[in-house]
This record gives sequence, structure tokens and C-alpha cells, in this order.
Amino acid sequence: MTMTRGTLVAPCSCVPPAGFTYVDDFLTADQEQAVIAEVERLPFHEVRMHGVVARRTVIHFGFDYDYEGWSIRETDPPPPFLVELRDRAAAIANIDPLVLEQFLIARYPPGATIGWHRDAPMFGSPVIGISLGAAARMRFRRKTADGFETDVQLLQPRSLYILAGAARTVWQHHIPAAKELRYSISMRTVISKSRLRRA
Repeated sequence: MTMTRGTLVAPCSCVPPAGFTYVDDFLTADQEQAVIAEVERLPFHEVRMHGVVARRTVIHFGFDYDYEGWSIRETDPPPPFLVELRDRAAAIANIDPLVLEQFLIARYPPGATIGWHRDAPMFGSPVIGISLGAAARMRFRRKTADGFETDVQLLQPRSLYILAGAARTVWQHHIPAAKELRYSISMRTVISKSRLRRA
């Protein structure tokens, strides 16, 4: 799968949180379909938090994440198509691709959402995401003296975003309920293995 680098653009007229970067058309339509074909072969599994099963399903590579125990453990290395995406994404983020050690692919069927959160503290900066399938809105908020400051960024299909700086460490984000099937690929550094769980 041959790929070309996308163009840095602003996804909407909003002023994004500091450290948020958006890349439109990171993939072509044909490349997106090829990646989705690879993704749909994967054995996704449920997300269970506080005894509740989420509507989204996930699979991890490099390091698996235990949503109940907030721990990580080593798991299968990323398949070749993820390595290729990692290398391209790392070039845009201007980082060594090998520092991206943890990969999360999430499947969002219609109605699936993810609540307000910051990525777990054992994962560093930047966090890189790739959107496939349907478009989504990534909502941001950060606490202020009067409540919350908010922002919304549109994630188009085939786009890439980078969370670094305050966008990674200060702002929370969430994705509202999907209207159509969507996949997301997240790539993260591992800065703390103190919560590494041995098999």
C-alpha cells in the first residue's frame, strides 16, 4: 500500500487546544479501504469498565490495556499495515517511529461513544489518531474557575490528529455517539511500565 503525506489544515473555524494538530486526507479513499479491510480481519474484544460493557470493541498491539485494572502487559507486535501507518504518522509528528509502542484500534458501531477522559497516565505525548469510516466530532473541555472551556474539532474520514502539549495533558476529550460505523487507530508512547502486569 503506497501512501503520500497529507496536508496540515484546520478542521474547523474553532481555535483548537494548544498542541492539537489535524491532518486532512492522511489517506486516500483507496488506502482507507485497504486499511479497513485489514482491520476487519482482526479479533476485536469487549471493553468492560466498572462491570459495564461498552458498545465499542477494541484490539491492542504492543501493549494490551486492562480497562478495569488500569494496567498494561506486553502483547502481539503490530501487523505490517500498522507499522506502515506508524512510520508515516511519526514523520508528520517529527518523532522516532519506534517510540510509538502501543496501538489501539477501536470499532464504533452506530450508537457507540467514548466518555470524557484523558489517555491513561502510563502513555506519553504525543498521542496520534487516525479516523476511518464515518466522520466524528472530538469534543474537548478543560476546567476553569467558572466551569469548563470547551471546543469541538471535526475528524473527517481518512484524517490524522495529534494530541501533544496541553491538548494531551490538560484538556479532556470525548467522542459522541457514532451515527455510522467508524474505526479509529491510536498510537501511543509508553512512558511508565510501573503498571506493567505480568502474564
